[in-house]
Amino acid sequence: MTAKIIDGKQLAADMRAELKTEVEQLQTKNITPGLAVVLVGEDPASKSYVTAKEKACADIGIYSNDNRLPAETTQEDLLALIDKLNKDPKIHGILVQLPLPKHIDENKILLAIDPAKDVDGFHPMSIGKMMIGQDAFLPCTPHGVIQMLMRSGVQLEGAEVVVVGRSNIVGKPVANMLIQKAPTGNATVTVCHTRTKNLAEHVKRADIVIAAAGWPNTVTADMVKEGAVVIDVGVNRVDDDTKKRGYRLVGDVDFEAVSEKAGMITPVPGGVGPMTITMLLYNTVESAKRTIKTE
Repeated sequence: MTAKIIDGKQLAADMRAELKTEVEQLQTKNITPGLAVVLVGEDPASKSYVTAKEKACADIGIYSNDNRLPAETTQEDLLALIDKLNKDPKIHGILVQLPLPKHIDENKILLAIDPAKDVDGFHPMSIGKMMIGQDAFLPCTPHGVIQMLMRSGVQLEGAEVVVVGRSNIVGKPVANMLIQKAPTGNATVTVCHTRTKNLAEHVKRADIVIAAAGWPNTVTADMVKEGAVVIDVGVNRVDDDTKKRGYRLVGDVDFEAVSEKAGMITPVPGGVGPMTITMLLYNTVESAKRTIKTE
């Protein structure tokens, strides 16, 4: 068996086309969804990611409010900016790019964001609402994983899912979403981590494997049952002298070997990654739509 590739780029493009239509409809009501992005410092990866987000906004008609601050920006000044963005009616979503410089308390900054504009989905109020099944902005990468599964026709209800990784960013929220009593859930979920004994035994049971451990080749072919769906969230740099930049990107799954056993699999790059920014756009548009309901 050779696995069907779940093309994250294509799925993201499909969703962005849908969102562009929604933005156009909102604009007929004099509402343009607005996303404020705050970047403190000169971290190259963060700068690249923020630039990609801004381009994605422009592509579908979202107003992008760019706030690039020097690394020496004080916590007080950053909190003042967030307060200003919270009060700005043109801004429907606020994203503070992490990591922040060490002299700034990330928790205080995230708590300062108005939950109604928390399009990253990591405010404790957003997480709490998600946990108990209330309407909330969902974290972008986990929500992107759910969308990939659903749009690829994968049956979630009653499925045996193994999540490898327990981070607050991916592992915990995606596990919670999948156990919810909802069309996007109703799965039976096992969460594995660095203290799990006999990882392979757990993974072998899975109809769906979600690898988010942050380590190359965590999931190997002998761990995966025939026909399983494998979602690889990992992005790792490994040395490669054949590449001009001296490295290549790989996931947490041994892609070549596992793709010979799996029924479906996501590549790295080109799998989950494009969906993360798309779900940020989705949340921003949803936030703008909510302003109509409250007027």
